[in-house]
Formats: sequence, C-alpha cells, structure tokens
Amino acid sequence: MDVTRRELLAGGLAMLPVLPLLASGSGRQDSEVRPMGVVAYCYGLRLAADRAGGPNAGLNDPIAFVEHCQQRGAGGVQMSIGVRDSAYAARLRDKIADLHMYLEGIIRLPKDRMDAERFAREVTTAKEAGAKVLRTVLLGTRRYETFETAAAFRDWAERAWQSLVLAEPIIAGQDMRLAIENHKDLRTEELLPLLKRLSSRHVGVCVDLANSIALLEDPLAIVQAYAPWVFSTHMKDVAVLEYEDGFLLGEVPLGEGMLDLKKITAILRQARPEIHLNLEMITRDPLKVPCLTPRYWATFENLPGRHLARTMSWVRKHPPRQRPAPVNGLSQERKLAVEESNVQKSLAYARKYLS
Repeated sequence: MDVTRRELLAGGLAMLPVLPLLASGSGRQDSEVRPMGVVAYCYGLRLAADRAGGPNAGLNDPIAFVEHCQQRGAGGVQMSIGVRDSAYAARLRDKIADLHMYLEGIIRLPKDRMDAERFAREVTTAKEAGAKVLRTVLLGTRRYETFETAAAFRDWAERAWQSLVLAEPIIAGQDMRLAIENHKDLRTEELLPLLKRLSSRHVGVCVDLANSIALLEDPLAIVQAYAPWVFSTHMKDVAVLEYEDGFLLGEVPLGEGMLDLKKITAILRQARPEIHLNLEMITRDPLKVPCLTPRYWATFENLPGRHLARTMSWVRKHPPRQRPAPVNGLSQERKLAVEESNVQKSLAYARKYLS
C-alpha cells in the first residue's frame, strides 16, 4: 500500500530530520556487511524448553546460543545477557570475536531510580561482552490489549518517558546505543517526538517490520520514517488475513509473506549502512488485531478512521499464499522442529536475496 507524502505529513509520519548529535554518532561498526543475525525470540520455544533444566541450561547460556546460531550461518545474535561476572563476559566476547560475529543485547528499561542500578550493571556486562547496541521496549505487551482507557494509556506513557530519562545518562556514560523497538505500543508520530525530546545520540530505534501494522500503519512508511533513527532491526515477513473483529497477523519465513524485504533492506542500508539485520521469526499462532472492536480504539483518541479503512483494504488485497498453520496444537517435538525450520528457511532467504 503506497502512502503519499501528503498523507505522511497529515499523519505525522514524514521523515524527521536527524539530530546533529545522532548523525555525528553514526559510522560503520564493521568493515563489511555481515550475514543476518538471529534474535533470541526466534528460539522462544526452544529456550522455554531448555529452561526446564535450569536458568542457564541449553541455549539459555549465551555462549551456547552464539554457537548454535553460528552453525546455522548467522552473522550475529541479539539476546539478553543479564548481569554476568567479568570472566564470563570476556569468554563471551572472545567467542564472538573468534567466530567473526557481532553481539547485540536485549535489556529492560529501569522502572524507577531503585531499578537503575540493575540496569547499569546489565549495561556494563553487555559492554564487557562486546555489545555496542542494546534493544529495549517501552511496553512489553500490546497497547490495544493492555489499556482500557485513554487515561490509563497516558499514565503509562509518562512512566515510560521517565524510564527513558533514567536510562539515557547510563547508556551515554558507557558510550552505548539504546534501540527502542516499535512494539505495538506507540505509533510513529508518538515515538519519534519522544526521541526528539530526549535529544540523545545514544538513543534510537530498533525497527520491527511488522509490529506497527497492528497499529494501522503502513509497513513501508514506518521503515522510511524510522530509517534515520535506526540502531538495530527486527527483520521478518508476515501473512495477513481478515477475521470478524479485524485481521490476523502471522509471522512466516522470510520470502513467504507480503513484505517487500528487498526494498526495505535497501532503505535501511542507505540510511544507516552500519546497522545489522536481525531475524525475528517468532513461531506461534497468528496474532489477532481486533481493530473493528470498541476496545481496540480506547487509546486512539485522535486517530482518523482513514487509517482503519486503508489497513483493511491493504489486508484484503494481500491474501496469504496459504492460511498460516496453527502451532499451539502441535506436539512439543513438532513445535521445536517447525521453529528450527522457520529460522533456517529465513536465513537461507537472507543469504540469497538480502546480502
């Protein structure tokens, strides 16, 4: 679905100028473009199964996860590192270097001043392990499922801002980059003003190619809007299908959905050539986006109805090649096999078409 410049301006999605500090902080992190990396959430089912043996069992051990992904041809990983001793962080850093990979962290923002110490310790561990970018979210759930009123949403938004204010000096003090994911919480015209208000070259975006579709945004338009601010990525492909309350949004292996991945990759690389492309192919049942229900609209006080009309028209024009198969009813063994297959199919597509 193409969006005109007039529509972008009307919706507040026009590409904002990059802050001078942000621009001056850019530059290549690597001497070459690496193969696509893997986000830990690609292995959510496997990680959950491994945790039965303990918190660091199986792929829950970061070094084991790195080795697993490297064996599948990944160029790097994005994962939670947590707080580790310096000796372990050094082993992880050496493993990453030996395998010629990159490391990005996943971190939770500080809830308050008491929690800032935990956040600072995790940032220190990630830096010691060799990470330069840390992905985070403002809201770990979905806006339209979490808040019943606009007032509740506004209260959360203020708390989220305070968390960013606490996190920024810690990130800046370590000369790290914090990448905020568009996580079915804020639309583009809501998240970008926060970044402008914060005005920090250390805080940018982890652009997820699909999340904003659930907020009735055009996937190509959000990439164009976020591109100058991008520090990291969640690359994925999706299938969409109408249902009685809105539409289903399902993740499928790269190349099997309806996103123009080649064009999206070109836009991102032109704007931020140093960023890494990270696969986030989550194996699960399609998500329901109930955009035709009153509850969905509770927090969208001023969103014009044309965004709904445009999105539903787009959904109807992009029927899936085949209906996304449910995962929840499968056996545990079959679930893990499908998850592994989805990752490997996606990495193979990326090597062939997005390198």
